[in-house]
Formats: sequence, structure tokens, C-alpha cells
Amino acid sequence: MNEGFSRRQFLKDTALLAGAMAAMQSVDCMAAKAEPTAGAATPAAMPTIRLGHVEVSRLILGSNPFFGYAHQDGDLGRQMKEYYTDQRIIQILDDAAALGVTAVSAPPFPEWIRLFNKYRDQGGKLTTWIAQPHGSPKKMKQEIDACAKGGAKAVYIQGHRVEEQFEKNTFEVVRGWMEHIKSRGMAAGMASHRPDIHPVAEKQGFPTDFYFQCFFRVDRRPENYSLECRDKAVETIRSITAKPVVAYKILGAARLPPDEAFAYTFQHIAAKDGVCVGIYNKNKPGMLADDVALMRRMTKS
Repeated sequence: MNEGFSRRQFLKDTALLAGAMAAMQSVDCMAAKAEPTAGAATPAAMPTIRLGHVEVSRLILGSNPFFGYAHQDGDLGRQMKEYYTDQRIIQILDDAAALGVTAVSAPPFPEWIRLFNKYRDQGGKLTTWIAQPHGSPKKMKQEIDACAKGGAKAVYIQGHRVEEQFEKNTFEVVRGWMEHIKSRGMAAGMASHRPDIHPVAEKQGFPTDFYFQCFFRVDRRPENYSLECRDKAVETIRSITAKPVVAYKILGAARLPPDEAFAYTFQHIAAKDGVCVGIYNKNKPGMLADDVALMRRMTKS
């Protein structure tokens, strides 16, 4: 575990979550291990949220592991990238759809757009792509156009790009990006690793439909995975009452136990809010089903 975590704070949070954990344990534990049944007609309905005009499952599939973004020391990132062949990514998308997940978040890499469109053309069931452009600010509008052409239904600007403009006092540039996204008929959002940016966008009336809020400070080196960061992120999410906020990196890039992370998250976010979670299932084939089961328990659906 990263030394930024406070053992005392961790134990405190765990104690506060005892009631939630007890409720989880009362549910048939086999549900957590359930895999999609071959030939099953329709997955059980999953709670949904609305990103503007786009309805998505409350749990959104993340894509960092597909591209080797591990946020861990060592060569885990390389291992992830080697493991996730096109076929394995397609399998994850199919598995997610079978479990009721309806959306995936991914950057508009040309290889991703090619693969996702191939997947959909071949009858893939997970058809909602939420795009995360993160290229040069000078070419951001062109990247947004590529998202629209590639079939994205919603777009949110990557956190580092948003933070750059905020810190340079050129935050109005982000407003222009939001307007451009909406002009292309897509739901518009923005991300941040900092807890103080989204409230400013709200106060200044940015035409956002939704936000992505990171639970931890990975906007600079060294990355900060302290539980105090998570608490501040939650304060931000709870302060935004009129629009959905998607919490991401809720597991601290695999630094937190899934049951604790999911319990804490769903205790503190509203029904309008969601989570985005990536999957690296090389050594744990049931990881995705486990995460979906945890979310269903926490939302009682």
C-alpha cells in the first residue's frame, strides 16, 4: 500500500463502514462470483444515470489497463498493454454488456476508434463510447471532431488538460471546448484530479452536462493516494447537486480493497452519480463480475 495512506484514517473509515459491510455480507455471496450465463437473454437491469441526453449504466467500464496506464511502479503497465490484445478487449466489452454495463470510457486513439467500430459493426452489445480527448490544447477541437466521427455519444476533456488551463488562468478555453462538444451533438463534460476545479466551472456557468472527478491527486508527481484526497473529492461531488459526477480511480489504482472502496464510494455519492472502473483480469478472471456485484449490493439492484 502507498505510504500516502494513513493507517489510522483507513481504520477509521473501515469502522464507519461496518454497517454497510455487514449488509453486504448478508447477501448471497455467490452473486459476487457469478459470470454471464451462456445464452442468457437479457442481463438484469443495472441502475442508470444520465450524462446530458445520454443514459448510461451507473458503473462505466474504464480503459486505462487496455493502454498500460497502471499508475503503479515497476512494469505493470507493460504487462497490461501486452495482455490486452484486440480480442481480449472485445471479450471484456462483451462480458461487461452481459453484466448490464452499457458504456465504456476511452481516449480517441486511432487504434481504439478502429477496434470499437469493428466491435460494433460485428454486433457488439456495449455500444456507448464516452470519449476522453487529451491531446494538445491547440488541436483539442480537432480531437473532439474525431470523437464525433468515431461514434462517441459523450465527451469529457481529460483532467490534465483542464488543470493546465485552470492553472494558467485561461479557464475560459475549457468553456469553448464544452461548447464545441455540444455543437457536435454530444454530451459535454470535463475531468479533474483536483477537488477545486469543477465547482468553479459550475459557478461560472460552463455548459457542462456532467463531470468526472478523480478520488486521488494524480495531477503531479509524486501521485498522492492519501485518504484525505478521497474525502475532499467526495466533498466536491456532493457539492454539485444539479449534474451527475462520475467518480474514478475509486480503488486508488489497486491500492484499496474493492469491498471497502465500493462501500465508501456508494455511501458518499448520490443516485445521480456514477463510477468508472478499469479491469485487469489476467490473474482474476471474475474481477468484472465481482465489481458489478459489489455495485449492485451497494445500490440494492
